[in-house]
Amino acid sequence: MAGGDADRLGESVNKVSAGRVYDYLLGGVHHYAVDQRFAEEQLKKLPEMRDFARSNRAFLGRAVRYAVSQGIRQFVDIGSGLPTQGNVHEVAEEAAPGECRVVYIDNEPIAQAHAEILLERTADPARHRALDADFFDGPRLWQLVLDTGVIAEREPIALLAVALLHFMPPETRPERMLAFYRDQLAPGSLVALSHIHVPPEDTATLAASREVIESYRKQANSVAQPRSREDIAAFFDGLDLVEPGLVWISEWRPEGADPYRDDPAGSRGLAGVGRKH
Repeated sequence: MAGGDADRLGESVNKVSAGRVYDYLLGGVHHYAVDQRFAEEQLKKLPEMRDFARSNRAFLGRAVRYAVSQGIRQFVDIGSGLPTQGNVHEVAEEAAPGECRVVYIDNEPIAQAHAEILLERTADPARHRALDADFFDGPRLWQLVLDTGVIAEREPIALLAVALLHFMPPETRPERMLAFYRDQLAPGSLVALSHIHVPPEDTATLAASREVIESYRKQANSVAQPRSREDIAAFFDGLDLVEPGLVWISEWRPEGADPYRDDPAGSRGLAGVGRKH
């Protein structure tokens, strides 16, 4: 590892990481005491955080299986975070053994390091890769994806931006960068995304969410941005939403027993998948 990368990695270990907090909420093992303490502090304010994390991860798996059922065999996961339960290549491998290709992308050095270790142990280097890049790198990121030789740009791709865009404040214009990636996709491709959402009438949860968001800003150097349903729907501009549309995470093509069957809003997020024609 180069000196600069090693320094970044060392610094990240001693600070709260949004990716490692997410891993802790999922019951993973790739986190540190600083992340666990932070997570427990936030759970006292907003217990639903764990619900969102787990519902979101389950949605990722369902979206991957849906993509495979539609004939898609290549995936680009932007903001993939730390390896934890239900990684994309593992879900895809179960659905279509030996057929799927996956590129993971994250801008956090420790997530990148763990992803490389995981892939060395559990994946096929000819079909699965991990890159250090940022959502806002745009053309550079996409060229890195193509340079892996894993992704065929003229074949349909499932682009995953799951639990990512709520970390992009409005002034960064994430919709423009997402549109750039959409434009690179071949016809028949899918874009899957999820986003935190609290109904405006749920004032108690909104107040607690603001406290948690402020804690993330101060301690994890991460700016979360709640959005309205209309603003989240706008991320799908230029795509056709597949059934059932933009819905509560637990309502998107549920499989088996659904813990939020009686209270879908309890998953605290919206999710959808759009198709490019």
